[in-house]
Amino acid sequence: MPPHNWLRFGMKQEAVIRLFQDVASAIDIGIIIHLYPYITKAFYPVETIVELAKIPNVKTLKMGTRQMAVYERDIRVLRREAPDLTILTCIDEYVLTAMYVGVDGALIGFGGCIPEAITEAWRAMKEGDFAKTRELQEQIFPMAEAIYGIGQPSGEAHARMKEALRQRNVFSSALMRPPVLPLSGEEKALIFDAVKNLKEPTVGLV
Repeated sequence: MPPHNWLRFGMKQEAVIRLFQDVASAIDIGIIIHLYPYITKAFYPVETIVELAKIPNVKTLKMGTRQMAVYERDIRVLRREAPDLTILTCIDEYVLTAMYVGVDGALIGFGGCIPEAITEAWRAMKEGDFAKTRELQEQIFPMAEAIYGIGQPSGEAHARMKEALRQRNVFSSALMRPPVLPLSGEEKALIFDAVKNLKEPTVGLV
């Protein structure tokens, strides 16, 4: 993830490359680049990612561009210029749309809330069964909306994920530490409706 001060002040692209080179030289494990949204000052242009992909430790890009024209263009450039780089979408709030462009998978926060629907949708997408993905989107969208709302994820999204997992009997408690506030009854009701809307998976999970 980018250093926090880059979010506020921005950075030189040479600094990004130097940071990754320094980290890579000090470790012997793979590195995942977390690409922040296009609208932030910590966004890495595709030219920078191409350079980062030349570092042997760099294996994967967790791509959270959240501007679809730039997202698709950059994926096309990376497939051509950095073909060995694994690309994972992390755009939770419209995950199926982000998958269609041609990624290798997804690394998303709310995947743990509805793994059966997202796993099945991923398989259907890879098989070109877009009618099936549309059917599954009817389960995925209500949960995405309940957790993220419309637009950029908010700071309360993790609290909503915990509530979804509590309602699905995965977690025993949805308690969050301050300063995150307790969810409202309306927020819990939206999650309840999304959970109620889920169907049993027709295939096993990965």
